[in-house]
Amino acid sequence: MKKESYKRGWHHTVKRGKETTITCSFCGRQVPKYKTFVVYKGFKINDPLLKTSKRGLLSSVKMHACPSCARFHRIVRKK
Repeated sequence: MKKESYKRGWHHTVKRGKETTITCSFCGRQVPKYKTFVVYKGFKINDPLLKTSKRGLLSSVKMHACPSCARFHRIVRKK
């Protein structure tokens, strides 16, 4: 997992109107989509007895983190 440097240079996703809001997966805060950081949590099982496909069992969940949770959980860091 590569840590990005934390920048405040956010870019809006739409030019006019209301931004789409997303719930933070860690604290539950409503944050605009362009301010969130995407984190993939999951696991992979390579056991030959449980293997159903060539890649093995794979389970991943897409999570969104608000800027304060991303700093707290060390997803991003300040410069």
